[in-house]
Amino acid sequence: MQFAQRLEKIPPYLFAEINQKRDKLIAQGIDVINLGVGDPDKPTLAHILQAMHEAINDGSTHNYPPYQGIDEFRETTAKWMERRFGVKDLDPIAEIISAIGSKESIHNTFLAFVEPGDYTLIPDPGYPVYRTSTIFAGGHPYVMPLKPENNFLPDTERIPEEVAQKAKLLWINYPNNPTGAVADLDFFERLVAFCRNYDILLCHDHAYSEIAYDGYKPPSVLQIPGAKDIALEFHSLSKSYNMTGWRVGFVVGNSMGIKGLSQVKTNVDSGVFKAIQKAAIAAFSTTEEQLQSLVSNYQNRRDVIIKGLQSLGWSIKPPKATLYVWVPVPQGYTSAEFTSLLLDKCAIIVPPGNGYGSQGEGFFRIALTIPEARMKQAIQRMRDAGIRYGE
Repeated sequence: MQFAQRLEKIPPYLFAEINQKRDKLIAQGIDVINLGVGDPDKPTLAHILQAMHEAINDGSTHNYPPYQGIDEFRETTAKWMERRFGVKDLDPIAEIISAIGSKESIHNTFLAFVEPGDYTLIPDPGYPVYRTSTIFAGGHPYVMPLKPENNFLPDTERIPEEVAQKAKLLWINYPNNPTGAVADLDFFERLVAFCRNYDILLCHDHAYSEIAYDGYKPPSVLQIPGAKDIALEFHSLSKSYNMTGWRVGFVVGNSMGIKGLSQVKTNVDSGVFKAIQKAAIAAFSTTEEQLQSLVSNYQNRRDVIIKGLQSLGWSIKPPKATLYVWVPVPQGYTSAEFTSLLLDKCAIIVPPGNGYGSQGEGFFRIALTIPEARMKQAIQRMRDAGIRYGE
């Protein structure tokens, strides 16, 4: 028995390794503070749970769902996109499809459009799935470096002409995982023009659209006139409504992109459980007050981490969005060395920046998904261990 050769090109999934380290330490009786995975620690909102209970008791939800999502889910999605972003006239049939969370739909998009030898343009650092799915599809990932001096935005002018000509997909993710960076409509407009020029499908992973702070509201790429001609946007309810385990999201935009994604889905999965779609419909009715109550919890945690790191010598600004703080390692350490130091001396787990690509070297990521008290404890452990920036 032998694995397919493609698996030799794909490293173990970063967070699977982190979970193994965590479990090993816990088994040894060590009190581990896990700042690694962006999995909300609060329960799903009550009105969503109530809708789920009612839907489960409805026998009509127990059979196979439509592959593309039930009509009510897609129609409600269109209304939410108009209410939230001002994006009008989305066709629920041709321009919207349900997803088993973002990860599934992202991967299936590569299968729908990438052939052996094609290029994909992916951010680095970035969500590891962009790279691994390229490899699964037989393509070549071409990295677009996200650098601090460019506000962690890719520079398309640095993409070689021969690469752009052979590229099928260009991936962006703003608000950004792992850097916490944000992008404005002018940036989206430039990318839409670039992708239209080279006939590239622009894919915007918008998983953190609702996790933003200090009054900031992230825009949608579909707000750009003509974006539907060339762009898909991927949304997940996981982070916005504390629904990571529910595995539900949606993709909106270009009708050919939706058609390709639909053709893959009909062959590899059987859609999202109808009851979960009913619960997702309830999530769309979440009030601004309810959402801000959820988000303010993360904002408070962000401030604890930022102030704590500043007290240890880091010169760092609070991110405007996401569940993450992207932090430079002290001079003299690699990302892996410093995260190992935190684990060995403080029993703190954080992922090294190079786990998100080579351009992430020199950073590590902190997730805002544990209580404030534990975050303060993590900062105190670092202080007690003599860990500071620049020393």
